[in-house]
Amino acid sequence: MPQLSRPTLLALCLSLGLSPLGASQAEDAKPATDAKSTTVPVVRQAVSERSQDEANGLLRQLPESERQELKAGDETFLALWLPANTADAEGAVILIPGDGESADWPVAIGPLRRKLPDAGWQTLAVTLPDPQSTAPIPRPKESPDKASADTDASAADSASKPEVKGSQGSATPTPESTAETGSAEPAQASPEAPPPPTDPVELRKAHAERVLARIQAAVELAQQHKPKTIVLLGHGTGAYWATRYLGERTPADIKNLLLVAPEMPRDFKPSLDETVPLLNLATGDFYYKDKATDGAAAKLRLQASKRQKAPNYVQIGMNALPADLGTEQEQLYRRIRGWLSMHLEPIEQP
Repeated sequence: MPQLSRPTLLALCLSLGLSPLGASQAEDAKPATDAKSTTVPVVRQAVSERSQDEANGLLRQLPESERQELKAGDETFLALWLPANTADAEGAVILIPGDGESADWPVAIGPLRRKLPDAGWQTLAVTLPDPQSTAPIPRPKESPDKASADTDASAADSASKPEVKGSQGSATPTPESTAETGSAEPAQASPEAPPPPTDPVELRKAHAERVLARIQAAVELAQQHKPKTIVLLGHGTGAYWATRYLGERTPADIKNLLLVAPEMPRDFKPSLDETVPLLNLATGDFYYKDKATDGAAAKLRLQASKRQKAPNYVQIGMNALPADLGTEQEQLYRRIRGWLSMHLEPIEQP
């Protein structure tokens, strides 16, 4: 057997001694990598809209006989129905609340939906989605503030990350396609739909579609009860949506519109003084004359109705009573009841 030099023998011993250790470490590391590759991504809990939270509260408070669950597109929403307290109902009044209001709001909506049945009217109050300015459509069950913050953070994060170039061009890495530095966790594909549009025009369009779809669902429910007539009543910004619904959908069986303290939703057009006189419907415009902004807007609507020669437009000024809400709501109810008895335009029965 040939004699090996001492350096050669030493190198041989080291290689034989270290090889099993390296193989063992590789085998130990493999299960850990496999275990991490099967890690399930954390799913963030969606947050519902404020309007949905308030609707859930009404579900617990109000009797089942009043609650109606309606469907508009892919959404379900709460509506509150009350029959007329008479054998022969005068018709149905659909109440549309304003921004931030529920289907049982203590101003206008709630009092009217409970009092009008005593005057022979069926009532149906609807729940509208959160205002477009604070709850864009991005993720239907996520809070608006959270969605806005996530969008801003994502934009800033993308701007700070380097561009990654590949054979097909270049792309900016996303949080889902990159892992933290030093992490062995692989990128996870996002199960969510593509990010929603952030263009203000598209957001307003999407919000309007949601609102009008809910009003349409409410009209269809009222029609199932075969009322003599249907009256659309909007409070606050709900007056805008009632007017817009009638202008765009032009339902043949709705000839009467009631506006209560009407307001314009933020960033929406056209204004009520441009649209209300063009409807050519029996319209009751109720406003509080001691509120300067309300009075000025009411004057514009009245002047526009005169230019359009709208004989069925009636404007009623009321006194605001902030220190006595009960009396103020009773005053509103009496004025609405009076208009319904004197100015209502009936539907021609076939």
